[in-house]
Amino acid sequence: MSVGLFGGTFDPPHIAHLIIARTALEQLPVEQVIFIPAAKAPHKCNRSGSAPEIRLAMLQLAVETDSRLDVSKVEIERGGISYSIDTIRQIKATLGLNTAECYFLIGSDSLMQLDLWRSPVEILAETRVVVIPRPDFRPEMVRPDYLTQVRFLDCPLLEISSSMIRKRVWQGLPIRWLVPPVIEDFICTHQLYKEI
Repeated sequence: MSVGLFGGTFDPPHIAHLIIARTALEQLPVEQVIFIPAAKAPHKCNRSGSAPEIRLAMLQLAVETDSRLDVSKVEIERGGISYSIDTIRQIKATLGLNTAECYFLIGSDSLMQLDLWRSPVEILAETRVVVIPRPDFRPEMVRPDYLTQVRFLDCPLLEISSSMIRKRVWQGLPIRWLVPPVIEDFICTHQLYKEI
């Protein structure tokens, strides 16, 4: 079995996240995309944000209608700061995957900062890194040897972000069509993002 691993804070998960996952299923030889919500992302330690259990519950609701999408609790159960290389190795060992069967989805913004990640060379060696283009991507900001080791997904460039959605909720603006209806209902029911 080949899988795509898609990590992030997902606070909240939105339509662009689901489009990326479904595009990966169409364009990559993967049978499943696994969303991996971080317990605490190393590059977002200065932002409070929703509790891991809340983000996990939202993701589970967001993927429940597509059996090819799944959610892993590996980083939440491990707790603390989440490093991608640890998660990749743990999931590969748990699922019995080799490198050719493990695709790691990251945004082009993350690719531009890959040198700041823990063990970037090992990440490139342990997985097939697949990059989701973002409107502000600048290839000259990426090490040339990294560029030769990644594949780009041909995905719609949607300028939707979790921070934008949180801000809209805080401002009392609608988020319909930005998140699945079930996520909109969850945010409303649990009164999320009333403070930023």
